[in-house]
Amino acid sequence: MNQVNDLQTNSRTITRQSGSNFYYAFLFLPKPKREALYAVYAFCRLSDDLVDDSQAGGDPAAALTRWRKALDTYFQDGVGPPVITTVGQAARRFHIPKVYFEELLNGMEMDLTRARYATFEELYPYCYRVASIVGLICIEIFGYTNPQTKIYAEQLGIAFQLTNILRDVGVDAQRGRIYLPQDELKRFGYSEEELLAGRYNRAFMELMQFQCARARDFFRAASAALSAEDERSLLAAEIMRAIYYRLLLRIEAQQYDVFHKNITIGKPRKLLLAGGLWLRSALRSRP
Repeated sequence: MNQVNDLQTNSRTITRQSGSNFYYAFLFLPKPKREALYAVYAFCRLSDDLVDDSQAGGDPAAALTRWRKALDTYFQDGVGPPVITTVGQAARRFHIPKVYFEELLNGMEMDLTRARYATFEELYPYCYRVASIVGLICIEIFGYTNPQTKIYAEQLGIAFQLTNILRDVGVDAQRGRIYLPQDELKRFGYSEEELLAGRYNRAFMELMQFQCARARDFFRAASAALSAEDERSLLAAEIMRAIYYRLLLRIEAQQYDVFHKNITIGKPRKLLLAGGLWLRSALRSRP
């Protein structure tokens, strides 16, 4: 039992210390679901860190291969590194398909082989793998009854990832990565060289306005796919939606200047959003 508690504490610590928006959504869940989601987040965080080790002179491809093998080993005989053990336990408890975790790693592996996307149609599979798949994993833990909830998870995941991409345009450029579609840079007259140099001008603002409008469309599509019978069980997802949508609004309010301004949502605001949605849900559920 102590070993299980240690593994859960490790995953919880990784989630809390990351400052992730997800941490605030998980606070209102029953402990078994909360611990399972901490494990999922820790797995995602550490998997992503393996890919980013390329910036420190490591061999991320080899590290990711070893991580895949560790995942396979756990699902075969129940043995693996601490984070994989906890996420594997969560997968078994909540009947999460192993293929979801494999697809997530496929998405992260794309960062080792691609640094540009010609069109949004090319970008979509990447967003699906690194974000929508996380949503599909999460709803298995949250619980749902309407199959349409999978559409909700997919669309919300795309909305989250697009918001992350917009917030991190400058950071990604420093790593040599450009996620904004190349054909859309060309359409708005904003060059790759300008983006890599962090050039903030009218063309960039118009490009970002277009990108934000697309993200809004995915937020709307997710809301439209949320069925009434699953609203209560998906409270944590709705808290994340509220936080990420507020982040998108903040990008717009700052005139899309993601190069020179640190665009975040403070902890008090996140807690206020989370608490408000929890209270509204509690009041609706009262007889």
